[in-house]
Amino acid sequence: MTDQEHRLRLQRIERADDERIHALVAASDAYYEALYPPENIHTEPLDALIGGAGAFFAGFLGPKAVACGAVKLLDDGIAYGEIKRLYVEEFRRGLGFAVQIMQQLEHFVCDSGISTIRLETGPRQPEALRLYRRLQYVRRGPFGNYRPDPLSIFMEKSLRPAAAR
Repeated sequence: MTDQEHRLRLQRIERADDERIHALVAASDAYYEALYPPENIHTEPLDALIGGAGAFFAGFLGPKAVACGAVKLLDDGIAYGEIKRLYVEEFRRGLGFAVQIMQQLEHFVCDSGISTIRLETGPRQPEALRLYRRLQYVRRGPFGNYRPDPLSIFMEKSLRPAAAR
């Protein structure tokens, strides 16, 4: 593949009924369902991630969505962004697409004037844990409505908001 083929066209998705992303979201749901019991899956429906305080981005190769991720902007005494639904099609992993999505999500949080970004993932996703460590996320305790859980790993990263750059 050429460098051009390894570069996603990132697009913010504005409607939960955008048919271009349904197969990708369904694949992400199936992936999490294969790894964790229902009570340990913390995905959110698209309509909760699109149009509210946050954003959902899809990465396209041609007309096909092959990667996605979302961020919710929250405040529980400190403003932060929470990464949700990061997913890359299985046979396209290892090409840097997750990094591209994460960078887009981090820029969105920074441009919103927020300096903290958090996430919840699980121990059955070693590739995700490697990615987050490589991107300088560090482990922390539960946040928001999460509670301690052996199938949850919580991480955080400090960002430089756009106003501070």
